[in-house]
Amino acid sequence: MTIKRMDNVGIVVKSLDAAIPFFVELGLRLEGRAMIEGEWAGRVTGLGNQHVEIAMLVTPDGHSRLELSRFLTPPVVADHRNAPVNTLGYLRVMFTVVDIDDTLARLRKLGAQLVGEVVQYEQSYRLCYIRGPEGILIGLAEEIRAGG
Repeated sequence: MTIKRMDNVGIVVKSLDAAIPFFVELGLRLEGRAMIEGEWAGRVTGLGNQHVEIAMLVTPDGHSRLELSRFLTPPVVADHRNAPVNTLGYLRVMFTVVDIDDTLARLRKLGAQLVGEVVQYEQSYRLCYIRGPEGILIGLAEEIRAGG
């Protein structure tokens, strides 16, 4: 086996101050916020001299992380935030939630917009896509419990 675990998913944002509260309301915990810069960082990303502010958030089970990055240098070169779900490349992050209706109500107060509608997949899940801060596409899934 080559992979030990998936460490994190990274999303580049324009404003950490807008994105962090959204993901905290969703249920992630802010683990830390820091500036990443220097020659070593540029060697990892291939971007040369970079100056990036990051926030690391962790899921309630402690197994997964979401890294939000705000690039100061070099500037952002592309914008895929409002791309439709059939765009090549990064699509979305999907989170399992306890109550999809309650989650939607709370996230709408922070600007979330439902992409289509909440649908039920067989007797397994209720699912939907939302646009979060800066148009980031996020999937929500609520497991349907047997017997009710």
